[in-house]
Amino acid sequence: MIKVQEYRPQSFIDFTKEENVKAYQDALKKVRAELVGKHYPMVINGERVDTAEKLTSLNPCDTNEVVGTTAKATIEDAERALQGAWTAFESWKKWDMDARARVLLKAAAILKRRRLEACALMSIEVGKNYAEADVEVAEAIDFLEYYARSAMKYSGFGSSETTWFEGEENGLMSIPLGVGVSISPWNFPCAIFIGMAAAPIVVGNCVLVKPAEDAGLIAGFMVDIMLEAGLPAGVLQFLPGVGKEIGEYLTTHAKTRFITFTGSRAVGLHINEVAAKVQPGQKWIKRVIMELGGKDGMIVDETADLDVAVTAAVQGAFGFNGQKCSAMSRLIVVDSVYDDVVNAFVERAGALKVGTGEENANVTAVVNQMSFDKIKGYLEIAPNEGKVLLGGAATGEANGKQGYYVQPTIVGDVKRESRLAQEEIFGPVVSVIRARDWQDALEIANSTEYGLTGGVCSASRERLEQARAEFQVGNLYFNRKITGAIVGVQPFGGYNMSGTDSKAGGPDYLANFMQLKTVTERW
Repeated sequence: MIKVQEYRPQSFIDFTKEENVKAYQDALKKVRAELVGKHYPMVINGERVDTAEKLTSLNPCDTNEVVGTTAKATIEDAERALQGAWTAFESWKKWDMDARARVLLKAAAILKRRRLEACALMSIEVGKNYAEADVEVAEAIDFLEYYARSAMKYSGFGSSETTWFEGEENGLMSIPLGVGVSISPWNFPCAIFIGMAAAPIVVGNCVLVKPAEDAGLIAGFMVDIMLEAGLPAGVLQFLPGVGKEIGEYLTTHAKTRFITFTGSRAVGLHINEVAAKVQPGQKWIKRVIMELGGKDGMIVDETADLDVAVTAAVQGAFGFNGQKCSAMSRLIVVDSVYDDVVNAFVERAGALKVGTGEENANVTAVVNQMSFDKIKGYLEIAPNEGKVLLGGAATGEANGKQGYYVQPTIVGDVKRESRLAQEEIFGPVVSVIRARDWQDALEIANSTEYGLTGGVCSASRERLEQARAEFQVGNLYFNRKITGAIVGVQPFGGYNMSGTDSKAGGPDYLANFMQLKTVTERW
């Protein structure tokens, strides 16, 4: 068995230190010189394959700048990649588990050396500020290292416990599923992209990766690292393309064994529906693992430390401009402290700097025109659903740069059943809801169709324990922000309309990509 030190999450870079800020700025210069303007072709069966049409990635903080391009996979490309992956699977599944794990560990080591380059590329391509980019790259490293170690417990015959029986040898074998498709999002284009690919790969599957169109360069950067780490041809097929075209083709294909998806509720439900339909020649029930959206709420009661609560609210709501499925989009405050909390929240959020990721602004541009238009639509109805206390405009401009800029927005006295309180906006917009008391606040928190993250700021042990049992979310946080799950520490995933609760970065996540065989021999 491979010998490695016990897993420990990566520490984060301290950007209060000037030398770390300078190192980041040096990385930005390096990336602008070497990666901005780069073109990434597809990778099919170990070969780099280009297409006549290209996908263009824009800098969301300066939409006049083209960050780079990728190939645009066709259905014919997808078919060739799928068939090639099944060919590669025949040998990859026979590798020892520790040999496959070494590939992930090597990739983690490479990414550690190129950490600031990955960060800087995200600042340019999706607008992440320094801290948001750094914690994501740390998470990507953690996924690689955690899954490499987690795979060891599934190695060999008898890896899962069975009961002894006289006169026989009985055991369970964990075997890979085959070839699957990974469709990843733009908001965590490094960590989620690589986590969704590395997990099935390390236990013996082959994966076709279809990254988000807005983050193709980061995906290409990560694919290069995986190939440098020693993945054989065909194990990881890189297919940048349009979801409605190749995504639809692959999720409905008879030879697709499993699908991993992170993204919107609407797209996820469609994938789940079409994947459930058995196609001619299909010999299995497809396995679908998905992480969808959230309408995440944090409760503040009258016993809470209000400074802690307001800090948690600002961090949870406006980190990466609210473009996280875990972001705090509802602040639920009991009536007796409502005014104090809201006034402090508005004051603190009003001090946030709006600008580019490269400038390390607190709030940057949202990712694309579609997101910008969607958020703008919600801002237009905000005055009818509550009182706009801060922001309220999608300006499209900051510090002289044209981009998808939306002001940090807080809407007070929002009704619990309103659209602002029920629908996922995915931007820097927070609905503040007044609750009569603690019990009413808990009922409001549970009043959406989602169940991803939630939080409670309270000094009452009785209420925290009630929330532990009754707050209907997959990840619940007390007296801290409700974003920032750490691999291996806070396994992540929600239920209800938030997904299949697969718990990425958890001890059983790899089981999603394996099936069990019981073998009995009579002596």
